[in-house]
Amino acid sequence: MGIVQAGLLGIAGALLAVQFKSGRSEYSIYIAAGVSILIFLGILGQFSVFLDAVYKIAGIINLDSSYVKTLVKMIGITYTSEFASSICKDAGYQTIAVQIEIFGKLMILVLSIPIVLTALETIGEFLP
Repeated sequence: MGIVQAGLLGIAGALLAVQFKSGRSEYSIYIAAGVSILIFLGILGQFSVFLDAVYKIAGIINLDSSYVKTLVKMIGITYTSEFASSICKDAGYQTIAVQIEIFGKLMILVLSIPIVLTALETIGEFLP
């Protein structure tokens, strides 16, 4: 799925959701979630191209694969938390959306701690 298709699908879904919002508002939420999931599935097709490029770059610069895996996990957490948060905001549950965002940020922080510690150890080796 290209950007034009994703954009058209998003616009069509938003217009359809607006039509249902005045009468049956719960349908508008379902339509928005469905369109979002369809766009997400389109992104997954492009994500494999991104992964191949990241692993190729990691191979060229001799980067440990655990760092690349951590980076991919961070990207996945970011996208998933933003996706879930947006759906909650559209449904009118801002408090839940904020909690999802905070949880995603904390998970990224937890994943980054080993990398930060390794970087600090490397810096410490260079200092007298």
